[in-house]
Amino acid sequence: MCPSVSHRHPSNGDPSRPRPRMYSPDLTPPWKKSRPVPEVAAEPGLVVEEPGSGFCGAVIRCEAGTVTLEDRFGKHRVFPLQPRGFLLEGEVVTLVRPSAGPARPTRTASGSVAVPGARARVARAGRIYVEGRHDAELVEKVWGDDLRIEGVVVEYLEGVDDLPAIVEEFAPGPDARLGVLVDHLVPGSKESRVAEAVTSEYALVVGHPYIDVWEAVKPSSLGIPSWPRVPRGQDWKTGVCRALGWPENTGAAWQHILSRVRSYKDLEPALLGRVEELIDFVTAPEER
Repeated sequence: MCPSVSHRHPSNGDPSRPRPRMYSPDLTPPWKKSRPVPEVAAEPGLVVEEPGSGFCGAVIRCEAGTVTLEDRFGKHRVFPLQPRGFLLEGEVVTLVRPSAGPARPTRTASGSVAVPGARARVARAGRIYVEGRHDAELVEKVWGDDLRIEGVVVEYLEGVDDLPAIVEEFAPGPDARLGVLVDHLVPGSKESRVAEAVTSEYALVVGHPYIDVWEAVKPSSLGIPSWPRVPRGQDWKTGVCRALGWPENTGAAWQHILSRVRSYKDLEPALLGRVEELIDFVTAPEER
């Protein structure tokens, strides 16, 4: 036989005696208890504030025991990782070192908010034209994620001499805007005259002042003091390689330059503003 189960009251076996109350050893009223502070991984791009100094910036690096923030002026500050040490959207948090696994970027190379898993949009009828292959590769490296989401295709022209005929054939319109990025667009230049000839309501030509898009990469990103001055009559790219002591292989030189570009921070503002302007122009809402 199975042993019988006794349903006895816990009060010493006497059901007539009252059950004793159980008290928690913590007698602190609930409204006086401090809420647990959430832990947040210090992923690159996370914007927080260090309340002691008021310094607000994005995480750019997290190492053992410290986190480095960068504010909107590009200034860096290093702070210790300590409990309740930062504010995230006004709330106190504890920053912790991210896990060793690969972290998804929170920003694209252009500085836009990243959209993980977003599919490329079907290509628009509008286009952005750039002068050469190097220009196209640089735009792709920095703005590629944004352009795919917007459905903007970038093509290169191999110079601007035939731009008027190309624009005429493209036939820009309200549902097919055309943006063109030109090198060395300075007053009185050949490029400026071509730009004036083709600019219209639905075709926008903008440019940077540099002889070649190479110069739009900051010298500091390449570890050089400045871009060298190349005497007139010399091929500019070959002259640059010669002056910097690089092998006179412009293709290899460009791949080296491009490899040092990691984000918009490696580019001069004179180029950044023009590319953003073209993207805004080409993606403007269609007129109805």
